[in-house]
Amino acid sequence: MTGPTDLPTIPGNRHAGLLDAARALQDRTVELRRAIHRRPELGLQLPHTQEAIRAALADLPIELTEGRATSSLTGVLRGARPGPAVLLRADMDALPLEEDTGLEFASEVEGAMHACGHDTHVAMLASAARLLASRVEDLAGSVVFMFQPGEEGHHGARHMIHEGVLDAAGRRVTRAFGLHTMATTKSGVLQVRGGPLMASADTFRVEVIGRGGHGSAPHEAVDPVPAAAAMVGALQTMVTRRINVFDPAVVSVTRIEAGTTTNIIPETAVLEGTIRALSEHTRAQVRDELPKVCEAIATAHDCRALAEVDPGYPPTVNDPAVAAGVLSLAADVLGEADTEEISVPNMAAEDFSYVLQRVPGAFAFLGGCPPDHSPDEAPANHSNRVVFDEAALASGVAMYAGFALENLRG
Repeated sequence: MTGPTDLPTIPGNRHAGLLDAARALQDRTVELRRAIHRRPELGLQLPHTQEAIRAALADLPIELTEGRATSSLTGVLRGARPGPAVLLRADMDALPLEEDTGLEFASEVEGAMHACGHDTHVAMLASAARLLASRVEDLAGSVVFMFQPGEEGHHGARHMIHEGVLDAAGRRVTRAFGLHTMATTKSGVLQVRGGPLMASADTFRVEVIGRGGHGSAPHEAVDPVPAAAAMVGALQTMVTRRINVFDPAVVSVTRIEAGTTTNIIPETAVLEGTIRALSEHTRAQVRDELPKVCEAIATAHDCRALAEVDPGYPPTVNDPAVAAGVLSLAADVLGEADTEEISVPNMAAEDFSYVLQRVPGAFAFLGGCPPDHSPDEAPANHSNRVVFDEAALASGVAMYAGFALENLRG
């Protein structure tokens, strides 16, 4: 087993040798990734994953703290000289899927799979901690390692913030960085942009209440089904006519439920769906407009509507200066050919957004398309057939470490 001082420090260039040093840790990185992949855990309580991380960091000079409400793990590496604190984050939880990849290290847990690459995030951050421990003399300040459960809809980042992860080093972190592996992007390519990167994710539920009756006599009932159907189209019109096209939103009705058989007009119909927005302004506007539209249409059909919006993750907004620094860092560490500035945001959501609301930072994507697939044909994240190219992990390790070194140069 290699120790924290086994990697050379190259004087005079903070970036030189980072990728080679990360590749030297590849066996460790892959070993941890596969161990976590075999035993995926869901939600906020991930004891096996937490213990695997603890064991991987046991020989390093890192102060570890377990979460109180969740199985989070926070590590602090203190540099040789005083200075600010930066945060590096990896999420830990899996998805409720039955794996169908045929990998030799496939999930051994029925109904659970690391289909979003969080196992790769954990492994990359653990190896970055080892790399940084070997260069502690280059650090003027502290590195906070945020191993976070519950990203898949459980607000794990918010739990860790409430428990003090942003102040774990004894002072508020001044910069934050996170990575996400993407199976449909060329392996090893780092992508980022300043400003909005990912959308907010709120959910809505509308119950339309009429009066049931026989299907042969709709005039004797108050049918909620046409009212619900009208709402589907009206919500799309609302988006195109009420929302600024340059500050967009997506409203998708993804579930409709009504009735029990063919000759009964039901008393109620239910619509459910998702709201996505790239700014808090548009997010608030849609959350305000949606109930108004549904209630007005219900009234026009002599029905009632009970509309509820359940707030989810806020938009993920990168600090422009920090994102520009990540682009420059990636060009130095990975090479310009493997560095891309994203032109448009992604309308998926991410709870690292809670960190970025409080700390200037950046979230980036790391390509992990396997070499036997083209990016446009590879199974995507959240597919039960998704496979990530492990060769890309070294790039993530180097970027995590490089971000800390760049921001704690003294």
